[in-house]
Amino acid sequence: MRDLKNEDLLTIAGKTYTSRLLVGSGKYKDLPQTREATDAAGAEIITVAIRRVNIGQDPKAPSLLDVLPPSQYTILPNTAGCYSAKDAVYTLQMARELLNGHKLVKLEVLGDEKTLFPNMPETLVAAKELVKDGFDVMVYCSDDPIQARMLEDIGCVAVMPLASLIGSGMGILNPWNLSLIIEQAKVPVLVDAGVGTASDAAIAMELGCDGVLMNTAIAGAQDPVRMARAMKLGVQAGREAFLSGRIARKFAASPSSPMAGRMV
Repeated sequence: MRDLKNEDLLTIAGKTYTSRLLVGSGKYKDLPQTREATDAAGAEIITVAIRRVNIGQDPKAPSLLDVLPPSQYTILPNTAGCYSAKDAVYTLQMARELLNGHKLVKLEVLGDEKTLFPNMPETLVAAKELVKDGFDVMVYCSDDPIQARMLEDIGCVAVMPLASLIGSGMGILNPWNLSLIIEQAKVPVLVDAGVGTASDAAIAMELGCDGVLMNTAIAGAQDPVRMARAMKLGVQAGREAFLSGRIARKFAASPSSPMAGRMV
């Protein structure tokens, strides 16, 4: 039997997870590949775009829940494609009905179709309403430490600053801002958007992020299943490096073998 007390667990809204890699469910060639890549990633939390993926809205079409059942995974409905607080709140209320009262959700309110950058004023409005309505809100946001603190003060259970633009694969463009958010946060901080490859995921974890969420970097790879495995290893390696405590950067050489006590 596994000793969970001694494991490095991720806790979100009172529930613990062994994996710190969260994955999306879109852009795969079919549902079987979605399941195979999800399992290769070792992910336990799967985000679902309610406006784009069927989880029961269309009873005549195949449902994502047929291959990723809520009994085995935590389904995280999100508001991808929403550009106002009103639309985002309505979308997550619909998701709650489809998922039998499910409370954990991912909020994202976009500013425009070109950049998909978060609209922070609308995000704050939606977050307040959703928290008041009893949702556990994980929230996609800009890498602004002040905005992140405001979302935490509202009652969001996790903040999810972007590394770079959604689907861009540009990696972490502003590690300093991420570090400021991590330093002040009392809730989990997960990088969301912009990861392109396993080294990006490792860097996010080395900075001290609690987890990473990605979709395009896996689903858009030439071999999604293999990339999913690589991302799993990248997240694990980055977390281990963070917990280990890296050596300080220096502007001078330091020999691996000490000079004192030489035999000859």
